[in-house]
Amino acid sequence: MCGIVGYVGHRNAVPVIINGLRRLEYRGYDSAGIAVLNGSGLSLNKCKGKVADLEALINGHISEATMGIGHTRWATHGPPNDVNAHPHKSNSGNLVLIHNGIIENYASIKEALLKRGFTFSSDTDTEVLVNLIEDIKKAEEVSLEKAVRIALNQVVGAYAIAVFDVNNEDQIVVARKGSPLVIGIGENEHFIASDATPFLEYTKSAVYLEDNEMAVVERGKEITVKSIPNNKTVRPYIHQLQMDLEAIEKGGYDHFMLKEIYEQPKSIGDTLRGRLLPEQGVIKLGGLFEYREKFLNADRIIIIGCGTSWHAGLVAEYMFEDLARIPVEVEYASEFRYRNPVITERDVVIAISQSGETADTLAAIKLAKEKGAFIFGVCNVVGSSIARETHAGAYTHAGPEIGVASTKAFTAQVAVLSMMAISLAHDKGLLKTSYYHELLTELHSIPDKIADMLKSDAQTRGISELFKDARNFLYLGRGYDFPVALEGALKLKEISYIHAEGYPAAEMKHGPIALIDENMPVVVIAPKNQQYEKIVSNIQEVKARNGKIIAIVVEGDTEIASIADYVIEVVDTKEAFTPLITTIPLQLLSYHIAVLRGCNVDQPRNLAKSVTVE
Repeated sequence: MCGIVGYVGHRNAVPVIINGLRRLEYRGYDSAGIAVLNGSGLSLNKCKGKVADLEALINGHISEATMGIGHTRWATHGPPNDVNAHPHKSNSGNLVLIHNGIIENYASIKEALLKRGFTFSSDTDTEVLVNLIEDIKKAEEVSLEKAVRIALNQVVGAYAIAVFDVNNEDQIVVARKGSPLVIGIGENEHFIASDATPFLEYTKSAVYLEDNEMAVVERGKEITVKSIPNNKTVRPYIHQLQMDLEAIEKGGYDHFMLKEIYEQPKSIGDTLRGRLLPEQGVIKLGGLFEYREKFLNADRIIIIGCGTSWHAGLVAEYMFEDLARIPVEVEYASEFRYRNPVITERDVVIAISQSGETADTLAAIKLAKEKGAFIFGVCNVVGSSIARETHAGAYTHAGPEIGVASTKAFTAQVAVLSMMAISLAHDKGLLKTSYYHELLTELHSIPDKIADMLKSDAQTRGISELFKDARNFLYLGRGYDFPVALEGALKLKEISYIHAEGYPAAEMKHGPIALIDENMPVVVIAPKNQQYEKIVSNIQEVKARNGKIIAIVVEGDTEIASIADYVIEVVDTKEAFTPLITTIPLQLLSYHIAVLRGCNVDQPRNLAKSVTVE
């Protein structure tokens, strides 16, 4: 969840690290810190707050240095404050460490270290780890590299760490298990980060450490990668990054979230490009094509994900069952592994994750693999842990998503899953040829339809003004749009801090209707589909209790428009693709309400973009 940056080379490390922390701030922004080393010794500065607060603290006072590490924190152990901020020093002051993850057995290690005379100033598990490394280094008289390896074989939990000795300004030792860590390979310089964005302008060559690997990053030398359990040397694979610097800048928008909402015609188009070929009547998904027999012969598909990715999985459940007639179960990854699930070799597991680093999803993947299931990944980040851990998969090509509240990643995931469902249905002979071509053509048109919708969001802006002070929202949908109701409610909660709940519209009568009064805005997703008359009845039930109806309807719909208090029109499409359309105004509604309430849209409180701890 936290962000890690490091540098060894010929540049001034301070601006490299600070700029890198800004780009990683979506991973956590409770506190920030930097430690650099030069001929004058160690300079360590850290504080509660955002990277901007750290910049104000140092205010150009750090001497130029060509080696250092930095950290932006999402608190796990101990509240956000100056003391708990990273980096952390060992008792002697010789070792300095940053950490992303959780050391689960830190309490017992701390107790042992206390008995050996160590003292602790913070509440963090990280300070325990750096002192454990120091204890081993001194007691066994070994190098920093060996001390780190011995220590990590004693800890339980997840980590990505970077640590250096103040007596060596040329070397940083890094390691990972569960939390991501990537090393950028430049000309006589090395970069360390939680993802590749901090060093894009310097190099496109990167090594992604695997679980249970560590590396020595040393000035003027090639990196050496070794296995933590057995110290065997590993030959690293150097990836060539395709990401552009422009993709991680705001590009004139007020917020990354707004930029990413407006990027959806492109992100969906990029996800479909070269794969969806309606003029040829073909869907080309390499990972699916190679293993289609696994899907066609599966007893069932299990979809796992967290948050927005789980909602995309719910949409896929409707598609796979409706079109391809394959039984589907959708599971929270965070619960899946702990309830002893029944998994067999005839199951296919689809793991969905924007970052490809979600800890709960990775743990669920490993459990399913142990039981013999075939694992197919849907993620957005090339070279990510989930991409490497799965048997096959499909990237979404959404590009970097910096806003913590996911927008374009959701629609790109749904686009990939739509192609999978249609392709499998076609392979099984379940679609008439004419209908199959209609689906391909319509899916191909979705980016243009969204682009037309985004030319004006005046309706959404006006409604946001009216309801920015509401304390509760209810979101209702049926069929394919029930997951959209969940996603719309999640977006509002995440960035505006208004309590919101999503429900199947028919379930309203089984409890939530008790909440409805004249102060309750109810967002009803009501496109023209086979359940249209039912949703009209649900709207009437809300109206009878004086609820305020905000209806998402197809252009030209007069029936619902005549009974709803407010209407947001969307373009028409086939029922299976309505989530790609109806989710757009809900994203905009959440965005505008959050802005009007003065909320930090891109960095909502208590959240981090990539959840790399369980």
